[in-house]
Amino acid sequence: MLKIVVTMYLTETTRTGPNGTTYRCVLLRQSYREGGEVKNRTIANLSHCPPEEVAAIRLALQHKDDLTVLGTVKDVTEIAEGRSVGAIWTVYEVARRLGIEAALGTDFAGKLALWQVIARVIDQGSRLSAVRLASTHAACEVLRFTRGFDENDLYDNLAWLTANQATIERRFFAARRGHRPPALFLYDVTSSYLEGQCNALAAFGYNRDGKVGKKQVVIGLLCDEEGAPVSTEVFAGNTSDMTTVAAQITKVARRFGCERVTFVGDRGMIKSSQMEALSRAGFSYITAITKPQIARLIKDEVLHLALFGTQVKEVAHAGCRYIFRRNPLRAEEMAEGRRDKHRSMERWVAQKTQYLHDHPRAHVAVALREAQAKLARLKIDIWLKTEAEGRTLRVIVQEAALQAAARLDGCYVLQTDLPQTMAAAEVVHDRYKDLALVEQAFRTCKSAHLEVRPLYVRTAKSTRGHVFVVMLAYAIIRELRHAWRHLDVTVEEGIAHLATLCTLEVRVHGEGTFCRIPKPRESSQHLLEAVGIHLPEVLPQRKVRVVTRKQLPERRKKRKKQ
Repeated sequence: MLKIVVTMYLTETTRTGPNGTTYRCVLLRQSYREGGEVKNRTIANLSHCPPEEVAAIRLALQHKDDLTVLGTVKDVTEIAEGRSVGAIWTVYEVARRLGIEAALGTDFAGKLALWQVIARVIDQGSRLSAVRLASTHAACEVLRFTRGFDENDLYDNLAWLTANQATIERRFFAARRGHRPPALFLYDVTSSYLEGQCNALAAFGYNRDGKVGKKQVVIGLLCDEEGAPVSTEVFAGNTSDMTTVAAQITKVARRFGCERVTFVGDRGMIKSSQMEALSRAGFSYITAITKPQIARLIKDEVLHLALFGTQVKEVAHAGCRYIFRRNPLRAEEMAEGRRDKHRSMERWVAQKTQYLHDHPRAHVAVALREAQAKLARLKIDIWLKTEAEGRTLRVIVQEAALQAAARLDGCYVLQTDLPQTMAAAEVVHDRYKDLALVEQAFRTCKSAHLEVRPLYVRTAKSTRGHVFVVMLAYAIIRELRHAWRHLDVTVEEGIAHLATLCTLEVRVHGEGTFCRIPKPRESSQHLLEAVGIHLPEVLPQRKVRVVTRKQLPERRKKRKKQ
């Protein structure tokens, strides 16, 4: 007589592919004895089931003889608060959609770089703070790290980013633009001051932050016509704006394969030598000219002051087009600024006169020198003078000089070599105004959210890698700002709110642990829906240790300068 004894069980195997991806295989198997021989067969493939369902099946099989044991859940499971998942999942999904993940690659170095970008969006700080952040956010689970890392790995990763920046930017550009290269690029530079003295690129130069006596680095940012970042470059702190343009011309032509584009740069950025270089490359330009250049054109009767009005107008001269306009609001701002400085000087003179009367031994000549120095400091010494009558000082307005100084208030002139058939005067004017998008990017990167400073690095490679991370993070910030523009919430507030959404770690005794994501509350759900993101129900548990160097005594070693 044939006797069959049947036993059901689960088998689970994992393997790591050549690209670092971990594959999981869960099978519901059946063991039976037939004719004295043990045989096994597969009943179902459960690899697609979430971990909590697999754990539930395993638990049921373990207690199949008495399922009443499962009535007391706390005896077989434990539920604990896990890591934050809302913010990191949202930022990761945006980075994936923008093509940042694909541009960086899925190997260990690429994942480290992606984590640095995500950490910069969530909470700005040093590489050490990024490591600590990984222990409170589900970085290993979301990014699928196969091994741990510390701050040393992140510092080394900055050098990797610098070495591969050209390739990454090219991939990122292709992911966003595809086969539609932009016909216009926006370019501007800024500076970022340093508190220390040891950065390899630090030097004294024209400081846009007004930090006298501090060294700086110069940062160039190239954007497309929509203001989306395309490329960034870091120069020594004493680099002039004009000398940075040549590198951008080469970059656009070779790295991004653009054949006919227009460069838009601020006044002082594109001068005659840069115009010639752009022409040789087959590119066009749009820039603004300075007030002395405007005055020279008026003197040569190329432009006429009476033609400056609220409407955009243009004239052609010597192969160039000049688009000009007077902004009445800007003119009033400049006039009010002069009046305010005049009132400030009147108050100062009154105080100084009272001091001279109260101190008979005080010298009037000294007070006049101080007054002249203050006028020069306020940059109003051309039309405002101080005189002394006895020991009384008074302010004298030079009306003719004041009228000459205010003659060009609110006037600006744009210069371009684009033919009128390609761009009308209004189009050229509007494209130049788009430089405000680059200025907005600088504000976000420098002080508003991403805080490129302070620079916690020293070498040139680490500095360039750090700024590149900030640029990629800005691309994410820009996307989130657009998605949440109707929710009356800033990006910082939205990220902070989503960071409160944490996983639940469900530990099944004897069976392991899995991470379940609870249903987001209504406010969090609105933020996620605005970005078009749906959270998974379960995250795979990753037994990867991310700790700082001080937490691993065996890895305590002298840190090389980064």
